[in-house]
Amino acid sequence: MPYDKITMSMSKVEYRREFFDREYPAWDAYKRVWKYIRKYKFRIFVGIVAGMLTAGTLVPFFQMVQPALQHVETHDNANAGTATGLDVRDSANDRGNAAASTTHRHTNTFDKKIDRYSKLPSWYPTVEKWAAKCGISLQTEKGGMGGALVLITCLVVPLVAFVRLGLLFLNNYCLAWAGSHAVADLRQELLMHVQKQNLQFFGRVDMGQLLMRIVSDPLTIQTIMTTILTEVALAPFEIIVAIGYIIWFAVTNHMMPTLCLILIGFPLFVLPVQMVGRKVKKWVRKSMERNSMIGAKVHEILTCIRVVKSYNTEDHENAKYEATNKYLLKSMMRALRIGLMVRPTVETVGILLICAFLVWCFIMDVKVSDVVPMLAPLLVIYKPVKELSKLQVQLETSLASLVRIYSVLDLDMSIPEKANPACKQSFDSEISFSDVTFKYDTAEHPAVSHASFSIPRGKMVAVVGGTGSGKTTLSGLLARFYDPQQGRVTIDGIDLRDVKIADLRRLVGAVMQETLLFNDTIEENIRYGSPNATHDEVVAAAKMANAHDFIMAQPEGYGRIVGEKGFVLSGGERQRIAIARAILRNPPILILDEATSALDTVTERLVQDALTNLMKNRTVLAIAHRLSTIRDADLILVMDHGKIIERGTHDELYAANGAYRHLCDMQHQK
Repeated sequence: MPYDKITMSMSKVEYRREFFDREYPAWDAYKRVWKYIRKYKFRIFVGIVAGMLTAGTLVPFFQMVQPALQHVETHDNANAGTATGLDVRDSANDRGNAAASTTHRHTNTFDKKIDRYSKLPSWYPTVEKWAAKCGISLQTEKGGMGGALVLITCLVVPLVAFVRLGLLFLNNYCLAWAGSHAVADLRQELLMHVQKQNLQFFGRVDMGQLLMRIVSDPLTIQTIMTTILTEVALAPFEIIVAIGYIIWFAVTNHMMPTLCLILIGFPLFVLPVQMVGRKVKKWVRKSMERNSMIGAKVHEILTCIRVVKSYNTEDHENAKYEATNKYLLKSMMRALRIGLMVRPTVETVGILLICAFLVWCFIMDVKVSDVVPMLAPLLVIYKPVKELSKLQVQLETSLASLVRIYSVLDLDMSIPEKANPACKQSFDSEISFSDVTFKYDTAEHPAVSHASFSIPRGKMVAVVGGTGSGKTTLSGLLARFYDPQQGRVTIDGIDLRDVKIADLRRLVGAVMQETLLFNDTIEENIRYGSPNATHDEVVAAAKMANAHDFIMAQPEGYGRIVGEKGFVLSGGERQRIAIARAILRNPPILILDEATSALDTVTERLVQDALTNLMKNRTVLAIAHRLSTIRDADLILVMDHGKIIERGTHDELYAANGAYRHLCDMQHQK
């Protein structure tokens, strides 16, 4: 498709929901998070307590506001009174009045001295008492707080500030530590759960999108969980402390109308958050779904890079990726615009409410020293309220990730294992298929239908047939990648469903047509599945697989990195590495799935010799594409549309002049 047509069809790009996707209520989704954080509950408890105590450190600062303002008001009044007295003294006729005024002023000063504790913090008299014992006077005779102010500034405030700093560190560190470890556990469980699913699951799922769910979604939750836990443990308590102080101050100072006004206006902070939250949830979910499409597209391009380069379609794939990327960008920007509206909306509402409150105070002639102590906690509340408003967006984002992850975790397509399975350490007699029928979930017809045959110990049974005849499914049933819907597969008379899966995997080895290697050294790829094997044992297995010579021809030898899926090796080299791996594993039962079908004649000879070494003294189920490789099989099964239509040795089937002979003649003509 030309670039311009791809760009025009961008609007048609749609997220394909997986067959296992579900919806979860927010409460159920977040309740399940407790499963991952409960074993770190001690650190969570310490973090929450630290957050609560951090909020408590605000109280001393609140208590200092009114005394400081009253001190300023007192000195302003005193200065005004002194200036008036000087003017009066200039008049000889008013000396008596000046004396009376002075006497009255001293009386007021005495009254204030008596009542000097009325507006101070409750702990102040105790501090002054201990200071007096040390010969230190914290107040002047006129009730001034010069010494007390110095004490508070140089001792109490720094002390409270350092305590607050330590508590904030504990709050953030403990909760971040618990959140990070909990998410690591979630990521581990997610990968373990996915690996348990049967091959039908991997045949139906989009691997790129599944990869994003395993890698990206937990990373998102890691950030969100840490932020949410920290803010939830701190912000609500700061709000509670501030509101509690406002209520206490209003009650003790007989300012109930002002308190009612504040309590009515404060909930208006929450309204914009609720209004925007619904839209945020919708577009955050779309962004995460479309983000998984980006991962899936990149995975697809890189996995099929040989095809892309062979057909010179780099520009075509780039254009398709750009269309998908723009599709993601559209939803991300929509979610960003909506999310960014929360903070300025809350700020605007807050400013309007404070302005309205100040106007009301002006109309009611409320003193500055009475109103500012109530405004200070409101200003402190602003930050935690703002953080909680952003928390709404973060909660919706994390909920979208949790829903995607729980959809995977709640899917169960794994091979079930009995509570007390039979242990099977050896293979002694025979493998038997008894009237076995199996159908894939998405198929209309059975892949294997009423298959019955036996493989005695040490014998080789080969399966041939056209594409889609059921050959590979038959081998998957033997390895118990699937369970039959009808009939049973037994090993030494024991149903495979009754055998411990780990024991069965040790008894059955496989060499497939598509050899997959890990991005590791050649030696580690051979040792895969046999982690305790020594280097000499690895070399011995490589020699039996005709792989030693080409390995040693490499500059790094057995230490060479093979690349993604063995990219740097040829098909024959990868196949021999896989055979060496199977030799080292040394299973008594072997599955060969068209292991030489994609090789040239010379390489096939080398691989066939390696397979001959591998098959010695083993029970083999071979799926053959090239019939020349299975002439010596003890039994050949011919399959068509899931059914075994012929069986016998090569000579018997060829002489029967049926489907097998037709396949042989077609290959001979080629």
